[in-house]
Amino acid sequence: MKNWLRQHRFAISVAFAHLRAAPAGFAFNVLVVAIALALPIAGLTMLENVRPLSEQLAVEPEISLFLQLDLPRDQALALKKPLAELLATAKINAKINFVPREQALSNLQNRGALADVMATLGQNPLPDSYVLRLANYQSAQAAHHIDQLTEQIRGLAGVETAQVDSAWVKRLAALLNILRYALLFLGITLSVVVVVVVFNTVRLQVFTQIAEIEISKLIGATDAFIHRPFLYSGALLGLLAGSVALGSVALLLPPFNKLIAQFAHLYASEFQLQPLGLIASTLLLSTSIALGLLGAWLSVRRHLARLA
Repeated sequence: MKNWLRQHRFAISVAFAHLRAAPAGFAFNVLVVAIALALPIAGLTMLENVRPLSEQLAVEPEISLFLQLDLPRDQALALKKPLAELLATAKINAKINFVPREQALSNLQNRGALADVMATLGQNPLPDSYVLRLANYQSAQAAHHIDQLTEQIRGLAGVETAQVDSAWVKRLAALLNILRYALLFLGITLSVVVVVVVFNTVRLQVFTQIAEIEISKLIGATDAFIHRPFLYSGALLGLLAGSVALGSVALLLPPFNKLIAQFAHLYASEFQLQPLGLIASTLLLSTSIALGLLGAWLSVRRHLARLA
């Protein structure tokens, strides 16, 4: 066990020696990898802040049900019972409000811009209607259940048309899904960039130390012993780059939040972007280290195999 620890301490010291030998080049590679990592980290930060906001939206969509214009009033009132049955079958709590055509006309006439228009019509062109206020939708993800209910309502006798106002909710959910897939594609693409940068960095280290590696092989050094310092160099590069990327995104949030506050104030909101939590940051750092290790391992395997 002591021998294993001693070998790893030696490998770490050699990795830091590689860093001190070319600090400017190593720092440049860290910066390049950090920029590549900062883009998906910034996108993930945005999504993590928007996701709970969209899930916590109190979605209470309304279904506006317009009856046939010539439908007798008694038949219009009788529709309340089948509507209540449909809602009970679907296990949906809703307020059913009947709006007589006279009340609908009065509401329009009370709007100054439409009063003159309605006066020129001579007769009431509006039908009786129902407004169903669905009260048990507490997330945007549940809004898709409304479509099935709306289709059943359209099939009732005497119903001319039914409109639902939850389309914006589904558009928001669809947009978030698109952003998630775009972020996934961006993350995979930039992960390849990170691996390539680390691959080339380690390749240059191997080329500058070929003589040392050949001597080490002649005196009996194993492949694992030779590979280990380069693997630590890749992991160190990934760790530093991930830390720089996370720190940069966190530092950019305060000035960005000032701009968001001006916009959110218009909607009486105090929405602010928060940095990623400890668990998410740890996972991202672990991913960055893993990408550095992968790039170093591929480079070492390819270039040191030629010396075998």
